[in-house]
Amino acid sequence: MGVILFGAFIVLILIGLPIAVAIGLSGTIVLMLRGFPLMLVPQRMFASIDTFALVAVPFFILAGDIFAKGQISKRLVDFVDSLLGFIKGGLSIVVVVGAMFFAGISGSAAADTAAIGAALLPEMKRKGYKTDYSAALIATAGTIGVVIPPSVPMIIYAMLADQSVAKLFIGGFVPGILMGAALIAFAIYIAYKYNYPRGAGFDLKRVKETFFSSFFALLTPFIILGGIFSGVFTPSEAAAIAVDYALIIALFFYREISVKDLYEIFAKSAMTTALVLLIISTSGIFSWVLASERLPQIIAGKLLSLTNSKFLILLIIDFLIIAAGTFMETASALVILTPVFLPVVEALHINLVHFGLIMVTGLAIGMVTPPVAICLYVASSIANISLERISRAVLPMVALLIVILLLITYVPELVLLLPKLVK
Repeated sequence: MGVILFGAFIVLILIGLPIAVAIGLSGTIVLMLRGFPLMLVPQRMFASIDTFALVAVPFFILAGDIFAKGQISKRLVDFVDSLLGFIKGGLSIVVVVGAMFFAGISGSAAADTAAIGAALLPEMKRKGYKTDYSAALIATAGTIGVVIPPSVPMIIYAMLADQSVAKLFIGGFVPGILMGAALIAFAIYIAYKYNYPRGAGFDLKRVKETFFSSFFALLTPFIILGGIFSGVFTPSEAAAIAVDYALIIALFFYREISVKDLYEIFAKSAMTTALVLLIISTSGIFSWVLASERLPQIIAGKLLSLTNSKFLILLIIDFLIIAAGTFMETASALVILTPVFLPVVEALHINLVHFGLIMVTGLAIGMVTPPVAICLYVASSIANISLERISRAVLPMVALLIVILLLITYVPELVLLLPKLVK
């Protein structure tokens, strides 16, 4: 039945069915072969999304879309540029740091890539940066959007593994900062190699101007995350507050969107939310079949019988996570892999918050590895270059991110330090 389940899923994907349909239909095929009533299908679909934690998903998506539409990312970028633009290749450093700032607002890698790309790619072209390198750097920096909190994939994992969203959020800072530091180091190396220019000199007056211009945007992550970690509100409540705050500053303070724009923003967010929740709901069928057939326990037993080396098993898991992220959308990979791997990591006594951060970071890397590379598609569209060109340019950056993934995999103290301190 395991072969039928995974075989049907792969075949349905290959013939071009949407991934949500492929997940649900492969599980339904096994239910029919086992003689279970088909009433289980809508029942499991509803049960899988009937959880309060998922309320945060549409709100964080909507808040990110409001910030992106309101040109708030441009203000953040201007502030970062005033601080770091004077360094050689400063504009490429601004890309990474700007993406890290915006990650604390959007919770989405695609939104991060689109916002930073629209704000900085034209300027990078004007200053002589190679287009394929610029687009690849923007796409890779965009992946930090799901690692630094708030993060939609972390919310999904927390629901699947019954873990604390707040602990995952605070644990995400160290991997996100490490990813950013690695990309900044690479950007500086490339700047000296190709003699990319410095920006305007450091000007304290400009720093003050851009700081006050972006002040309300800079407050956003402190309001969202500060409220969660201080216990003032839950992650789901924080997501709703993020939407309220985004609407207030975009409509009344910055006045960069109008009431007429809200329909388009809400419609876009609704479509994204529907896609994510449809995948989660159909995965309820898939997960129920996995559990009823005891497939996770069987896979765990087989994997542990191959070797008793924790080092090798974690290496295999890292490889499978990146491979899944390469061929599947992040939410789909999470809902399929999480129940499969949980028995293995529990048998190895791996902290489930630590494993969640490994999963999210590994799948983030998949966002810049074709064929399913959402950040590459967004960046190549903005830069108006082929996927082949940007794919070649992104390879060294992907290698750096894999090194960071291995680092957080084998040094759990790095990512668990902050959650333990908060506890």
